[in-house]
Amino acid sequence: MSIDVRHVGPEAATAFHEVMAAAFGARRPLDPPADALGDDVDAVARGLRERGGLLACVDGVPAGCLLLHADDDALVLRRFGVHPRAQGHGVAAALVAAAVEAATGRSRLVVLAREELPETIAFWTRHEFVEVRRSSPYVELHRSLPTSWEVPDADAMRDLGERLGRSLVAGDLVVLTGGLGAGKTTLTQGIGHGLRVRGEVTSPTFVIARVHPSLVAGEPLVHPPLVHVDAYRLGGVDELDDLDLDTSVDEAVTVVEWGAGLAEVLSQSRLEVSIHRAVAGDAASDGPDPRRVELFWHGGK
Repeated sequence: MSIDVRHVGPEAATAFHEVMAAAFGARRPLDPPADALGDDVDAVARGLRERGGLLACVDGVPAGCLLLHADDDALVLRRFGVHPRAQGHGVAAALVAAAVEAATGRSRLVVLAREELPETIAFWTRHEFVEVRRSSPYVELHRSLPTSWEVPDADAMRDLGERLGRSLVAGDLVVLTGGLGAGKTTLTQGIGHGLRVRGEVTSPTFVIARVHPSLVAGEPLVHPPLVHVDAYRLGGVDELDDLDLDTSVDEAVTVVEWGAGLAEVLSQSRLEVSIHRAVAGDAASDGPDPRRVELFWHGGK
């Protein structure tokens, strides 16, 4: 048996709805009923257009679902369910692990559970969630996530970028800050790999911006193009706004190096990434040169 969890958009609404309806329909009746029972396929598609969702498949058959919702620097988990035919096989745990990956750069995961379902609350507690408040009939639980990483070398920087890339969707803006040689382009290479885009990601200094189309057809929400911008030589906000790109900010993931103080006009929601040398002073040419990478989300979508 194999479990595969995919980040999906509205094109997967029918399969997502089938799993969700079966999962919530199999639970004992609640008063008031779970909101998910009132969702049709169109409602699911609208939810998936925001940040997408996670669809777990067991041997290729849809078996688990989870809708993602951004709220400031948190990722809220909604419509979490496992089809009755797939329960007891680790699907729920696989969805939680994928949600942690999808939340890279955010400070916490948030979920609401029904207080009439103590077994559900116990599941979240086993997965490092902590109850923070109750407002009957709901229990709110949070799981704290790292927002700072110690990165020992370039390969680790690309790996972090790849995890970050898999968490990004169309419309996301990433603003990179760090000195010369800090690893901004290396991180962006990983982001491009996580997004699965075409072309080698290199420093765009001499062309200001490059657009890397997605290699994945039919899923523009979860596999958008990458717009890679170097704002080092831009004279101001007007020049950034006037860049002649082949795609809009709303349709792509936009990564701006040297963007602090300029790129914020592109979106009310952005991920700020600061890269610092972990060791003060210039690194020795023959020694390790680790970095500390800090990520912080401003606003949600």
